[in-house]
This record gives sequence, C-alpha cells and structure tokens, in this order.
Amino acid sequence: MERILYTADAPGVLLDVIIAEASPASLFILADENTAVHCMPVLLGSSESAAGATLLVTPAGDGRKTLDAAESLWHRLVDAGATRSSMLVNLGGGMVSDLGGFVASTFKRGMRYVNVPTTLLGAVDAAVGGKTGINFAGLKNEVGVFARPESTIVSTCFFATLPQQELLSGYAEMLKHALLSGTDATARALSEVPDVHVGGLLDMMRESISCKELIVASDPTEKGPRKALNLGHTFGHAFEEFASERRRPVSHGHAVAMGIVAELVLSRMIYGFPSSTLYAVAAFVRENYAGLDVSCDDYPRLLGLMAHDKKNASPDAISFSLLHAPGSPAVDSIVNATDIRAALDIYRDLMQ
Repeated sequence: MERILYTADAPGVLLDVIIAEASPASLFILADENTAVHCMPVLLGSSESAAGATLLVTPAGDGRKTLDAAESLWHRLVDAGATRSSMLVNLGGGMVSDLGGFVASTFKRGMRYVNVPTTLLGAVDAAVGGKTGINFAGLKNEVGVFARPESTIVSTCFFATLPQQELLSGYAEMLKHALLSGTDATARALSEVPDVHVGGLLDMMRESISCKELIVASDPTEKGPRKALNLGHTFGHAFEEFASERRRPVSHGHAVAMGIVAELVLSRMIYGFPSSTLYAVAAFVRENYAGLDVSCDDYPRLLGLMAHDKKNASPDAISFSLLHAPGSPAVDSIVNATDIRAALDIYRDLMQ
C-alpha cells in the first residue's frame, strides 16, 4: 500500500526514514534537467541517503517522456549495476513521476520507487495512485503499467518559486477531486485560488489527495470506480494535444480545467447536472485559466483525438467520466459525435 507523507519542510528527513526502512541494495535519483539544478540541492541539503545515490538526469518536458528516454534510463541502470533490490527516487513533476515509475516498474520486472513531486500538479496527480507511462505514437501516456510507489513525499517547500499559472495547473486536478467529493468540497474549491504563501495549502492538498486515495484503493487498476478520476480528461487530453499540434501549447492542468467545463456541459445534457454548479465552475475556469481558441472547423480533429483515447472500448465509442451531481460520478458514459459537437458549442459560449 502506498504511503503518503506530508511536510512543509525539505523532504530529506522523511526520505532518510524511508530509505532506512527499505534498506535498498543501491539508490538512484531521477531528475529532469530543471529539477537537477533547482531541487536536487534541496534534497542533498536535507538527506544523508541522497548524498550516496546515483543521479540520473533526463531531458525536461512532457514531450521527452518517450520510449527512447525510458530505454536510455534502463541502460544506465544496467551499467550502474542496479538490481530488483535497488530503489529509484523520482524528483520532479508529473513527467518525472510518470517516466520514472514506468522505468522502475518494468526494470527487472519491478524495482521499488519513491515519488518526491516538485510541482503542485505532480503532487496531486501523477505522483499518487501508481499510474505510470510514456507517450507513444503521438499519444499521451499510451504505454504504461499500474505500479504504485512505495511512498510519496508531498513537500510544499518546492512550490515557493512556482509561477501562479503553474499552481493553477495543479489546482485543476484539485477542482476535479472536489467535484468528485461533493457539493461542500466543490464550493470550497471554487472559493479558493491556490497561494503557496497561504498556510492552508498543505491541508488543501491533503484533502484533495485523500479523495484520490479512497477512489484508487477501491479500484487500483481502473476497472470501475477509479474511472471517475478521468473527469475532464477526455476533452482535456484532446485540447492538450490539439494545442500542441497548433504550436500553441497549454499545460496539462489548464487543458484539464477546460476539459472539466466541457464535460460538465455533457453531464448537464445527459444526466441533468446542476446548471448553477456548471455556471460557477465555468466562471472560475474562465477567470483563472488561459483559454484555447476552438472553431467549428476544429471539431473533426478534436473528435479524432478523442477517438484514440485509451479509455475507449473502440474508436467508434467515445467514453467519458461524467457526473450526475457533485459526488455522484457516471463512468463509462458513451457519447455520440452529435452530442459532443453540441457540448463544444456550449463550452465555447461559456468560455467567452
């Protein structure tokens, strides 16, 4: 069972406890080019065990989360004599958690790993729950396995230098968790804007991650209830990939925020989701998140991207995780192209 540890301080003390308990044959730390410079010194300054680890550095950016990157890391683990009894610490955002978790869980049929997320998005999303993966054939997280980390250390000490737009990217996932929790949690989420200097951020994260933990515990490999965590992601991934194709990239969290609005529109159309909550969420996203210009001419491409979503049973059956109401998910909702186009029309009106 994955262990989540929380601290407002540097994570090294908690990491030393984990390493002492696990007693790995050897220790490796994976960082990207940015976290190796900005976050690794924090870890080294607070952890005795980190000083004896082998550092592996991978290129930064979600677009570098590839099979080539995984293969390079496997080679480096082999060259360094890593075994199944070794341990990998993933120090970085969601890309590092996804890639490092995949590399660790496939090397020698599985070595233990620990996530130390350095972004709000990474902490509340990729670092928790054991979904690992890499991008393949132009599609996000197309290849991966379910393999939960031994522990995840959530430390807000890394967030002080994050720009507000990066904090908002992570907050989109927290908004999703609030919608899955219920009306009260949704109201609280819509009344807040994340601020690393506000002492309540760690408590907000703890509440958000606890929602995800409960869902994952009930369905570790996403056969049923865990699919609810895909709320906002069928549209969101399509928006993210579409923006990248147009060379107007948006962050994963910003795409998910827009995807949440579009999927709440579908929820209203199909299940009668409360219009007051839909309008409140749309207003929050419109005010805090950068939009994405989409026209009717773009609908075929967006539908094509959604057809390749890995949640679908077939390319002709586009599946969504929607809501009857806050706290009442409707997974495996198959929606036809006509309704998706209608939802896009309404979404565009709401986001103007």
